[in-house]
Amino acid sequence: MTARPYLRTYDLALAGHISVQQVRNYEANGLIPQAQRSPSGYRLYTQQHLAALKAVQSMVRGYGWPRTSAIMQALHRGDLSTALATIDERHAELASKRFQVEQTLSALRTLATGSAPLQSTPHPQRFRVGEAAKQVGVRVSALHFWEQQGLLHPVREQYSRYRLYDEHQMRRLRVVVLLREAGYDFKVILSVLDELTAGRPEKAIVAVEKRREELTRTSWSCIEALTSFQHYVSEFGPQHSFVSR
Repeated sequence: MTARPYLRTYDLALAGHISVQQVRNYEANGLIPQAQRSPSGYRLYTQQHLAALKAVQSMVRGYGWPRTSAIMQALHRGDLSTALATIDERHAELASKRFQVEQTLSALRTLATGSAPLQSTPHPQRFRVGEAAKQVGVRVSALHFWEQQGLLHPVREQYSRYRLYDEHQMRRLRVVVLLREAGYDFKVILSVLDELTAGRPEKAIVAVEKRREELTRTSWSCIEALTSFQHYVSEFGPQHSFVSR
């Protein structure tokens, strides 16, 4: 690769469509490598810094700021393995969320076709609040709060007074989790749940399908980001034998 002139802080900011202060913040936080300094103390950026900046901007759309920061920081300290592990964690998270979406959609569509009754089975499985929270991957405090908001109505165990989540409440809980992750407010979620309780799951299906579309867009953003990341690592990253082969 032929030698290229150094970039000033302003030049890098202009190329990345960000402010000069943001360039400094990126460097301070390890999102781009540390810059050399001129004899007079000015930062001297290179094409590597520009490539790192573009990789960050691409990755944020799929991985978010915290993970993107962790990935680039690991990479710039020479720890490609940790960077890739963080990427894998995001993909596993998306796969888990997609699985929950598909399960919920399957249940809702079964209800919509009338092939399954809304009432519980003769011997339903009931979960205590901690077990219910674990099933859907949220904290117990979230279930308590959603109950206060009228979204959940667990029954009480006769003697212990523990909250119990039956088949119907678990279905409601899964819908609540998906819609909260999608950014719906409580009023909209309650409306969807009312439709579900009334035996009209179509509204819930539309909302959950929208969540699936959002996950698809996020997954695609991750794929696009990996193209930029792979280019950056191959050109400037740790020189392991499997990189760029």
